[in-house]
Amino acid sequence: MDAVLAPPRCPATLHIPLPSGARSALQARQAAARMLALEPAVCPRGVAEDLVLIVSELVTNAVLHAKGPYALTVSAGEGRAGVAVSDGSGDLSGRESGMPRIGSGGRGLNIVRALGADLFISRMGSGKHVIAVLTW
Repeated sequence: MDAVLAPPRCPATLHIPLPSGARSALQARQAAARMLALEPAVCPRGVAEDLVLIVSELVTNAVLHAKGPYALTVSAGEGRAGVAVSDGSGDLSGRESGMPRIGSGGRGLNIVRALGADLFISRMGSGKHVIAVLTW
């Protein structure tokens, strides 16, 4: 009897640069939702909704608390997804010095954690990546 090995499925991946300002979170949410809708077998609907919320929170944090340029990467495979938002600030404290706090805020990363995501921050060049990993 011959054995056949199926190649592992490649994860669905999205990578886009983001504009500065309020429209970046909307653009990021729409792009992530579109990608996840095109790959329904990769990610259950409820998880996809959580991922879109995570994208929104991380992009909003980057635009409010760090300088650009900004970019979003979403990668989803069977049982696992990652969201990475990059910005041009090397500050790992979450607040770019000299940038005023806007609104009451302060709950974004708590929301991401409450959705079950693990959070990581990684330096890259003069900026950083904020990464959320969700498994199911």
